[in-house]
Amino acid sequence: MNNSSLYFMGGMYILAGLAHFWKPKAYVKIMPPYIPYHLPMVYLSGVLEVLFGILVMIPATQMIGAWGLIAVLVGVFPANIDMLVRYKGKKVWFKIGLWVRLPIQFWLIYWAWMFV
Repeated sequence: MNNSSLYFMGGMYILAGLAHFWKPKAYVKIMPPYIPYHLPMVYLSGVLEVLFGILVMIPATQMIGAWGLIAVLVGVFPANIDMLVRYKGKKVWFKIGLWVRLPIQFWLIYWAWMFV
């Protein structure tokens, strides 16, 4: 994979992680009930996304960053399934988006794997 893909991926995770601090209530709202300490966990996941997004863009720490991103993606996958299962809204497009997000998660894991 080329460096532009690597920097795009790193930047994407940095922005996604920062969003946890800009809009924490949105993330708390989608937290599964079985995860304790919702707000601290939202902040922790945001910190991890920023950290691993930075690390993946530095050649000396690229592998650590890629493994970290894979761990985060695997870690949030059950929450994505939970959100799909618990969704009771009437917005069909949103439900479709929840379904589409699941295979995208596998693609994101593969993308990070390319930098291990």
